[in-house]
Amino acid sequence: MNIVSTTTLRNNLADVIDEVSKKRDYLLVSKRGEISSALVSIELFEDLLALANKKYLNSIKKARKEYKKREIFTHEQVFGEI
Repeated sequence: MNIVSTTTLRNNLADVIDEVSKKRDYLLVSKRGEISSALVSIELFEDLLALANKKYLNSIKKARKEYKKREIFTHEQVFGEI
């Protein structure tokens, strides 16, 4: 787990932001030994926002059910002959 203290974060903010952005990852921030917050890349944040959307989650559930029932399309059905 990636954990950084608030003091380290404050002293190295630009470097920490670069690291999180490049790795498309997250970093947990601890204050007085307790994890208090997280710093996440914009890509991960956008994914988390999408997952909070009920309509999006329902579409994923529907797609998984269709896949289990083998209600799938072939490459040719979707894209035709290339």
